[in-house]
Amino acid sequence: ATHLCGDPGMQFDDTINRWHTCPNTDRIYASNPCSEYMFLDDTACNLASINLMKFRRDDGSFDWEAYVHACEITITAQEIIVDNASYPTEKIAENSHAYRPLGLGYANLGALLMSLGLPYDSDAGRALAATLTAIMSGAAYRQSARMAAHLGPFPGFARNREPMLRVMRMHAAALDDIQADCVPEELLVAARAIWDECLALGERHGYRNAQATVIAPTGTIAFLMDCDTTGIEPDIALVKYKTLVGGGLMKIVNRTVPMALRQLGYSEQEVEIICRYVDEHGTIEGAPGLLDRHLPVFDCAFRAAGGTRSIHYMGHIRMMAACQPFLSGAISKTVNVPEDITVEEIEQLYLQAWKLGLKAVAIYRDGSKRSQPLSTRATKGEGTAQEAAPARPYRRKLPDERHSITHKFSVGGYEGYVTVGLYEDGQPGEIFITMSKEGSTISGLMDAFATAISMALQYGVPLEVLCNKFSHMRFEPSGWTGNKEIPYAKSILDYIFRWLALRFLPREERPEPEKTLTRGVENRPEQFAAPVITVSENGHGNGHALLGDAPPCTDCGAIMVRAGACYRCLNCGSTSGCG
Repeated sequence: ATHLCGDPGMQFDDTINRWHTCPNTDRIYASNPCSEYMFLDDTACNLASINLMKFRRDDGSFDWEAYVHACEITITAQEIIVDNASYPTEKIAENSHAYRPLGLGYANLGALLMSLGLPYDSDAGRALAATLTAIMSGAAYRQSARMAAHLGPFPGFARNREPMLRVMRMHAAALDDIQADCVPEELLVAARAIWDECLALGERHGYRNAQATVIAPTGTIAFLMDCDTTGIEPDIALVKYKTLVGGGLMKIVNRTVPMALRQLGYSEQEVEIICRYVDEHGTIEGAPGLLDRHLPVFDCAFRAAGGTRSIHYMGHIRMMAACQPFLSGAISKTVNVPEDITVEEIEQLYLQAWKLGLKAVAIYRDGSKRSQPLSTRATKGEGTAQEAAPARPYRRKLPDERHSITHKFSVGGYEGYVTVGLYEDGQPGEIFITMSKEGSTISGLMDAFATAISMALQYGVPLEVLCNKFSHMRFEPSGWTGNKEIPYAKSILDYIFRWLALRFLPREERPEPEKTLTRGVENRPEQFAAPVITVSENGHGNGHALLGDAPPCTDCGAIMVRAGACYRCLNCGSTSGCG
């Protein structure tokens, strides 16, 4: 299944529960969908991530003191949120307050390693990543113990005191597995000191939080955090293309390459030349002046469209294995494998992940899904992104010689003609309107209106839309028509578009008859709306109901009601002139 489509991910139950801080409450059965949060059922964990690149000094050293301070501030803020958050169910709220799990993590590790001139798949890269993870978890748990000294440990701590302290000692002991010669000494010394204090405070006060750290995917927030890489991931490619939800592509160029080149000793002129090459070719392989021994620094998860190199899939597994012992939860990360990997190789990869102590692993074979959010090329076989051209309207012109239908009509004694030009399939493509009693102004307006409707039809506006829009428009002249299908028209446009609907549209697409406005009178279906004005009484109003087609008031425009032989306006009180 993984070879076919990348699903499902794998979780290692024995490892997960060996590092469980609260087994006396219950075992861990599952995780969240991204697989970084593994804890008791019906609990919630609020996540936060720190941008590691913000602590890189200009000389390439890492400001671990500022990093520790950021971890302490962030974990404190997360702890405050526990009591101020909303939870989806009462059970989740109860458990989240009883165990107060948090999920502090980081992002931009891949960019940090590249900027320091360290390959992602290297002992030095793994040692630095493990040390930074250890410092983060140690600082978070130490701050949790300090908060416990003032506020008390989480309510479930007493029941799980021994297993939690055992897991804390396992975290601290994992520092011995870091290759000391591959990481700056001050970082490793700081990590040991932080964990020593963390254990001592925990023995004395307990911990405010049952969990403190995870590595979340940060797939969206990494963009807000100005990161080049997400979570613990290396870069997908130096130049990649993000598929947008609304369609189209966004070209993303790694901004860490110049920093890495300077760290490796290249001059500003060489940096400019190499970066221009990367932007043009999508890969750094073959860049003028770049030494072959520096190529591993720029290796990414995917092989570039014009390149041959990428991080070996075991490089992903080994990086996760280096950091996992220092995390409360797990790591949300994708192990990218090439398209030509075999099913047997994927099976061995899962086995190695378990042997190296991972809690979970997700594998993605390149190209195994129909669509993926990030890729190394714009479209298959192309190296550059091309934005999809916006859809443009297309005009379907009528042939020079075409059939037409001319229909004579009469509305309230005013005669006219409507001529409809037809396409080869019999559908209307243009109309002409001629009135027998019109001046130059009305003639010009009718010609302009007919031309606009003709253009709308030729540019694809459905006739149904036009008929629904213009049917039942009310203005003079109006009246009887002599057409059995349309006996009464409210205006010339009303007649024309109702006739077009009857002539060219199927019954289900024709405009609905205009609903009669009533109050206290049941509407009965009629074949047509006759110009009848009825007054009814129901004992709950002024006794008037507006039925049929009455003329509009000449003063205010409201529909009038019959008063004897005349009409009276209920809105302003004026009459049609009968007294």
